[in-house]
Amino acid sequence: MPNHRILFISKGETKSPTRYRALDYFSRFEQAGWTPIHRDAAKSLGGRRSLLKDVANADVVVILRKTFSVPYRYLLRKYAKHLVFDLDDAIFLNDNGTPSGQRMRNFRGLLGRCDLAWAGNQYLADACLASCPDVITAPTSIDPAIYDVTPKKPDDTLDLVWIGSSSTRKYLETLVPILERAASDFSNLRLKIIADFDLPSPRLKTISIPWTRETEATEIASSHVGLAPMSDDPWTRGKCGLKVLQYMAARLPVIASASGVHHDILEGEQIGYLAQSPDQWIDAIKTLHADSARREKMGNAGRKRLVANYSLDSTFAILLESLNRLVSDS
Repeated sequence: MPNHRILFISKGETKSPTRYRALDYFSRFEQAGWTPIHRDAAKSLGGRRSLLKDVANADVVVILRKTFSVPYRYLLRKYAKHLVFDLDDAIFLNDNGTPSGQRMRNFRGLLGRCDLAWAGNQYLADACLASCPDVITAPTSIDPAIYDVTPKKPDDTLDLVWIGSSSTRKYLETLVPILERAASDFSNLRLKIIADFDLPSPRLKTISIPWTRETEATEIASSHVGLAPMSDDPWTRGKCGLKVLQYMAARLPVIASASGVHHDILEGEQIGYLAQSPDQWIDAIKTLHADSARREKMGNAGRKRLVANYSLDSTFAILLESLNRLVSDS
Protein backbone atom coordinates (compact mmCIF):
# COMPACT_ATOMS: atom_id res chain seq x y z
CA MET A 1 0.00 0.00 0.00
CA PRO A 2 1.55 3.34 -1.04
CA ASN A 3 2.02 5.88 1.74
CA HIS A 4 0.76 9.38 1.00
CA ARG A 5 1.25 12.51 3.08
CA ILE A 6 -1.83 14.67 3.63
CA LEU A 7 -1.38 18.11 5.18
CA PHE A 8 -4.29 19.92 6.85
CA ILE A 9 -4.00 23.68 7.25
CA SER A 10 -6.45 25.38 9.61
CA LYS A 11 -6.95 28.47 11.73
CA GLY A 12 -5.86 26.58 14.85
CA GLU A 13 -5.67 23.13 16.38
CA THR A 14 -8.17 24.00 19.11
CA LYS A 15 -10.83 25.24 16.69
CA SER A 16 -13.96 23.09 16.45
CA PRO A 17 -13.78 22.65 12.63
CA THR A 18 -10.19 21.41 12.95
CA ARG A 19 -11.29 18.73 15.38
CA TYR A 20 -14.39 17.57 13.55
CA ARG A 21 -13.18 17.99 9.96
CA ALA A 22 -9.55 16.88 10.36
CA LEU A 23 -8.05 15.64 13.63
CA ASP A 24 -10.79 13.12 14.40
CA TYR A 25 -9.92 11.31 11.15
CA PHE A 26 -6.17 11.03 11.71
CA SER A 27 -6.20 7.45 13.03
CA ARG A 28 -8.34 6.38 10.09
CA PHE A 29 -5.96 8.02 7.64
CA GLU A 30 -3.06 6.15 9.22
CA GLN A 31 -4.90 2.85 8.97
CA ALA A 32 -5.55 3.56 5.29
CA GLY A 33 -1.87 4.15 4.54
CA TRP A 34 -1.83 7.94 4.70
CA THR A 35 0.36 10.10 6.94
CA PRO A 36 -1.79 13.00 8.24
CA ILE A 37 -0.16 16.24 9.40
CA HIS A 38 -1.72 19.41 10.79
CA ARG A 39 -0.30 22.92 10.64
CA ASP A 40 -1.79 26.20 11.74
CA ALA A 41 -2.10 28.85 9.04
CA ALA A 42 0.95 30.92 9.99
CA LYS A 43 0.72 34.71 9.93
CA SER A 44 4.39 35.71 10.00
CA LEU A 45 6.52 35.79 6.87
CA GLY A 46 8.85 33.15 8.31
CA GLY A 47 5.93 30.97 9.29
CA ARG A 48 4.41 31.23 5.83
CA ARG A 49 7.71 30.22 4.23
CA SER A 50 8.00 27.23 6.55
CA LEU A 51 4.42 26.24 5.77
CA LEU A 52 5.17 26.23 2.04
CA LYS A 53 7.91 23.65 2.66
CA ASP A 54 5.36 21.36 4.25
CA VAL A 55 3.00 22.05 1.36
CA ALA A 56 5.65 21.00 -1.15
CA ASN A 57 6.37 17.78 0.77
CA ALA A 58 2.72 16.70 0.94
CA ASP A 59 0.87 14.67 -1.65
CA VAL A 60 -2.40 16.42 -0.79
CA VAL A 61 -2.98 19.72 0.99
CA VAL A 62 -6.36 20.37 2.62
CA ILE A 63 -7.21 23.95 3.61
CA LEU A 64 -9.93 24.32 6.24
CA ARG A 65 -11.97 27.52 5.83
CA LYS A 66 -8.95 29.79 5.31
CA THR A 67 -8.87 31.76 2.02
CA PHE A 68 -5.48 33.55 2.30
CA SER A 69 -4.26 36.55 0.31
CA VAL A 70 -4.03 36.56 -3.49
CA PRO A 71 -0.20 36.16 -3.59
CA TYR A 72 -0.23 33.30 -1.08
CA ARG A 73 -2.97 31.50 -2.98
CA TYR A 74 -0.71 31.60 -5.99
CA LEU A 75 2.15 30.11 -3.97
CA LEU A 76 -0.04 27.40 -2.48
CA ARG A 77 -1.13 26.35 -5.94
CA LYS A 78 2.45 26.47 -7.20
CA TYR A 79 3.86 24.24 -4.44
CA ALA A 80 0.94 21.89 -3.82
CA LYS A 81 0.68 18.70 -5.84
CA HIS A 82 -3.04 18.50 -5.07
CA LEU A 83 -5.06 21.19 -3.34
CA VAL A 84 -8.37 20.59 -1.50
CA PHE A 85 -10.63 23.12 0.21
CA ASP A 86 -12.87 22.09 3.11
CA LEU A 87 -15.72 24.17 4.49
CA ASP A 88 -18.49 23.67 7.03
CA ASP A 89 -19.83 27.22 7.13
CA ALA A 90 -21.02 29.88 4.69
CA ILE A 91 -17.71 31.74 4.87
CA PHE A 92 -18.56 33.61 1.65
CA LEU A 93 -21.20 35.64 3.57
CA ASN A 94 -21.10 38.06 6.46
CA ASP A 95 -21.87 36.44 9.80
CA ASN A 96 -25.38 37.91 9.75
CA GLY A 97 -26.10 36.23 6.39
CA THR A 98 -25.85 39.35 4.25
CA PRO A 99 -23.78 39.22 1.04
CA SER A 100 -20.11 40.18 1.22
CA GLY A 101 -18.36 41.01 -2.03
CA GLN A 102 -14.90 40.68 -0.46
CA ARG A 103 -15.59 37.34 1.21
CA MET A 104 -17.11 35.95 -1.97
CA ARG A 105 -14.11 37.08 -4.04
CA ASN A 106 -11.71 35.47 -1.57
CA PHE A 107 -13.79 32.31 -1.50
CA ARG A 108 -13.97 31.99 -5.27
CA GLY A 109 -10.34 33.02 -5.64
CA LEU A 110 -9.13 30.09 -3.57
CA LEU A 111 -11.71 27.59 -4.82
CA GLY A 112 -10.64 28.38 -8.37
CA ARG A 113 -7.13 27.14 -7.56
CA CYS A 114 -8.27 23.89 -5.91
CA ASP A 115 -8.60 20.45 -7.45
CA LEU A 116 -11.34 19.34 -5.06
CA ALA A 117 -13.72 20.75 -2.46
CA TRP A 118 -15.24 18.98 0.55
CA ALA A 119 -18.49 20.67 1.57
CA GLY A 120 -20.34 19.98 4.82
CA ASN A 121 -23.79 20.07 3.23
CA GLN A 122 -25.49 20.45 -0.15
CA TYR A 123 -26.02 24.20 0.24
CA LEU A 124 -22.27 24.69 0.64
CA ALA A 125 -21.55 22.24 -2.17
CA ASP A 126 -23.75 24.26 -4.52
CA ALA A 127 -21.82 27.40 -3.59
CA CYS A 128 -18.54 25.66 -4.50
CA LEU A 129 -19.63 24.34 -7.89
CA ALA A 130 -19.25 27.65 -9.71
CA SER A 131 -15.53 27.81 -8.88
CA CYS A 132 -14.24 24.26 -8.33
CA PRO A 133 -14.34 21.42 -10.87
CA ASP A 134 -14.85 18.64 -8.33
CA VAL A 135 -17.08 19.01 -5.25
CA ILE A 136 -17.90 16.28 -2.72
CA THR A 137 -20.55 16.58 -0.02
CA ALA A 138 -18.88 15.31 3.13
CA PRO A 139 -21.06 15.98 6.18
CA THR A 140 -19.63 16.97 9.52
CA SER A 141 -19.66 13.69 11.42
CA ILE A 142 -18.94 12.28 14.85
CA ASP A 143 -17.76 9.08 16.52
CA PRO A 144 -20.86 7.21 17.75
CA ALA A 145 -18.77 5.27 20.27
CA ILE A 146 -18.17 8.42 22.30
CA TYR A 147 -21.92 8.80 22.86
CA ASP A 148 -22.62 5.13 23.50
CA VAL A 149 -23.21 5.69 27.21
CA THR A 150 -26.25 4.84 29.31
CA PRO A 151 -26.41 7.15 32.32
CA LYS A 152 -29.58 7.12 34.39
CA LYS A 153 -32.19 9.64 33.30
CA PRO A 154 -34.30 11.43 35.92
CA ASP A 155 -37.66 9.78 36.56
CA ASP A 156 -39.45 12.81 37.95
CA THR A 157 -38.54 15.41 35.31
CA LEU A 158 -38.45 15.74 31.53
CA ASP A 159 -35.08 17.24 30.70
CA LEU A 160 -34.79 19.15 27.43
CA VAL A 161 -31.11 19.62 26.53
CA TRP A 162 -29.35 22.23 24.41
CA ILE A 163 -25.60 22.19 23.75
CA GLY A 164 -23.76 25.12 22.29
CA SER A 165 -21.81 28.26 23.18
CA SER A 166 -22.24 32.01 23.56
CA SER A 167 -21.93 32.40 19.78
CA THR A 168 -25.23 30.55 19.27
CA ARG A 169 -26.92 31.70 22.48
CA LYS A 170 -29.31 33.94 20.51
CA TYR A 171 -31.08 30.92 19.01
CA LEU A 172 -31.78 29.44 22.43
CA GLU A 173 -32.94 32.82 23.76
CA THR A 174 -35.69 32.93 21.12
CA LEU A 175 -36.89 29.50 22.27
CA VAL A 176 -37.04 30.20 26.01
CA PRO A 177 -40.44 31.99 25.95
CA ILE A 178 -41.89 29.01 24.10
CA LEU A 179 -40.43 26.61 26.66
CA GLU A 180 -41.87 28.77 29.42
CA ARG A 181 -45.31 28.32 27.85
CA ALA A 182 -44.79 24.56 27.79
CA ALA A 183 -43.63 24.61 31.41
CA SER A 184 -46.93 26.18 32.44
CA ASP A 185 -48.56 22.87 31.43
CA PHE A 186 -45.80 20.58 32.67
CA SER A 187 -44.25 21.58 35.97
CA ASN A 188 -41.60 18.88 35.70
CA LEU A 189 -40.07 20.37 32.54
CA ARG A 190 -36.41 21.36 32.82
CA LEU A 191 -33.97 22.96 30.37
CA LYS A 192 -30.40 21.70 30.59
CA ILE A 193 -27.91 24.10 29.00
CA ILE A 194 -24.49 22.61 28.23
CA ALA A 195 -22.50 25.72 27.42
CA ASP A 196 -20.52 28.61 28.84
CA PHE A 197 -23.57 30.51 30.09
CA ASP A 198 -26.93 30.14 31.82
CA LEU A 199 -30.37 31.58 31.03
CA PRO A 200 -32.22 31.83 34.36
CA SER A 201 -35.98 32.02 34.02
CA PRO A 202 -38.68 32.61 36.66
CA ARG A 203 -41.06 30.32 34.76
CA LEU A 204 -38.74 27.52 33.66
CA LYS A 205 -36.29 25.46 35.66
CA THR A 206 -32.85 25.66 34.02
CA ILE A 207 -29.71 23.67 34.74
CA SER A 208 -26.38 25.14 33.69
CA ILE A 209 -23.70 22.57 32.87
CA PRO A 210 -20.25 23.87 31.89
CA TRP A 211 -19.17 22.22 28.66
CA THR A 212 -16.20 19.84 28.73
CA ARG A 213 -15.21 17.34 26.10
CA GLU A 214 -15.03 14.64 28.78
CA THR A 215 -18.57 15.11 30.09
CA GLU A 216 -20.64 16.30 27.10
CA ALA A 217 -21.71 12.79 26.00
CA THR A 218 -22.92 11.78 29.47
CA GLU A 219 -24.73 15.07 30.02
CA ILE A 220 -26.56 14.75 26.70
CA ALA A 221 -27.42 11.08 27.16
CA SER A 222 -28.81 11.65 30.65
CA SER A 223 -31.43 14.00 29.16
CA HIS A 224 -34.70 13.08 27.46
CA VAL A 225 -35.06 15.34 24.38
CA GLY A 226 -32.53 17.32 22.33
CA LEU A 227 -33.33 20.86 21.17
CA ALA A 228 -31.91 22.60 18.09
CA PRO A 229 -33.47 26.03 17.51
CA MET A 230 -32.04 28.01 14.60
CA SER A 231 -33.11 30.85 12.33
CA ASP A 232 -33.57 30.22 8.61
CA ASP A 233 -31.33 32.50 6.55
CA PRO A 234 -28.42 32.24 4.09
CA TRP A 235 -25.88 32.04 6.96
CA THR A 236 -27.58 29.28 8.95
CA ARG A 237 -28.17 27.22 5.80
CA GLY A 238 -24.42 26.70 5.78
CA LYS A 239 -24.51 25.09 9.24
CA CYS A 240 -23.98 21.33 9.42
CA GLY A 241 -26.25 20.33 12.32
CA LEU A 242 -23.63 19.18 14.81
CA LYS A 243 -25.84 19.39 17.91
CA VAL A 244 -28.58 17.36 16.17
CA LEU A 245 -26.00 14.68 15.37
CA GLN A 246 -24.84 14.62 18.99
CA TYR A 247 -28.41 14.11 20.22
CA MET A 248 -28.93 11.32 17.69
CA ALA A 249 -25.70 9.60 18.71
CA ALA A 250 -26.88 9.71 22.34
CA ARG A 251 -30.25 8.17 21.35
CA LEU A 252 -32.34 11.26 22.03
CA PRO A 253 -35.37 12.30 20.00
CA VAL A 254 -34.87 15.75 18.52
CA ILE A 255 -36.97 18.86 18.13
CA ALA A 256 -35.32 21.21 15.65
CA SER A 257 -36.17 24.34 13.74
CA ALA A 258 -37.38 23.63 10.22
CA SER A 259 -34.36 25.25 8.65
CA GLY A 260 -31.23 24.41 6.72
CA VAL A 261 -29.63 21.00 7.01
CA HIS A 262 -32.10 19.90 9.70
CA HIS A 263 -34.46 18.81 6.91
CA ASP A 264 -31.82 16.47 5.46
CA ILE A 265 -30.71 14.99 8.76
CA LEU A 266 -34.09 14.28 10.34
CA GLU A 267 -35.96 13.11 7.22
CA GLY A 268 -39.58 13.08 8.36
CA GLU A 269 -40.76 12.24 11.87
CA GLN A 270 -38.95 8.97 12.56
CA ILE A 271 -36.17 10.67 14.53
CA GLY A 272 -37.72 13.90 15.73
CA TYR A 273 -39.84 16.89 14.82
CA LEU A 274 -39.22 19.95 12.68
CA ALA A 275 -40.91 23.01 14.16
CA GLN A 276 -41.55 26.43 12.64
CA SER A 277 -44.17 28.04 14.86
CA PRO A 278 -44.34 28.24 18.67
CA ASP A 279 -47.36 25.94 18.59
CA GLN A 280 -45.39 23.30 16.67
CA TRP A 281 -42.62 23.44 19.28
CA ILE A 282 -45.12 23.06 22.11
CA ASP A 283 -47.03 20.26 20.38
CA ALA A 284 -43.77 18.32 19.86
CA ILE A 285 -42.82 18.75 23.52
CA LYS A 286 -46.28 17.62 24.65
CA THR A 287 -46.15 14.54 22.43
CA LEU A 288 -42.73 13.47 23.68
CA HIS A 289 -43.57 14.34 27.28
CA ALA A 290 -46.53 11.95 27.19
CA ASP A 291 -44.89 9.00 25.47
CA SER A 292 -41.63 7.54 26.79
CA ALA A 293 -41.90 4.63 24.33
CA ARG A 294 -41.99 7.09 21.43
CA ARG A 295 -38.93 8.85 22.81
CA GLU A 296 -37.03 5.58 22.97
CA LYS A 297 -38.10 4.51 19.49
CA MET A 298 -37.11 7.83 17.95
CA GLY A 299 -33.81 7.84 19.82
CA ASN A 300 -32.90 4.39 18.54
CA ALA A 301 -33.87 5.36 14.97
CA GLY A 302 -31.72 8.46 15.21
CA ARG A 303 -28.74 6.50 16.43
CA LYS A 304 -29.12 4.06 13.53
CA ARG A 305 -29.26 6.85 10.95
CA LEU A 306 -26.30 8.60 12.56
CA VAL A 307 -24.12 5.50 12.31
CA ALA A 308 -25.09 4.90 8.68
CA ASN A 309 -24.78 8.45 7.37
CA TYR A 310 -23.05 10.81 9.80
CA SER A 311 -20.41 8.74 11.58
CA LEU A 312 -16.67 9.17 11.14
CA ASP A 313 -16.49 5.80 9.38
CA SER A 314 -19.22 6.59 6.85
CA THR A 315 -17.82 10.03 6.00
CA PHE A 316 -14.22 8.85 5.94
CA ALA A 317 -15.15 6.38 3.20
CA ILE A 318 -16.33 9.36 1.12
CA LEU A 319 -13.16 11.35 1.82
CA LEU A 320 -10.84 8.44 1.09
CA GLU A 321 -12.53 7.57 -2.21
CA SER A 322 -12.17 11.17 -3.41
CA LEU A 323 -8.51 11.32 -2.35
CA ASN A 324 -7.60 8.01 -3.97
CA ARG A 325 -9.23 9.22 -7.17
CA LEU A 326 -7.37 12.50 -6.95
CA VAL A 327 -3.89 11.01 -6.55
CA SER A 328 -4.49 8.20 -9.02
CA ASP A 329 -5.42 10.70 -11.74
CA SER A 330 -2.07 12.49 -11.47
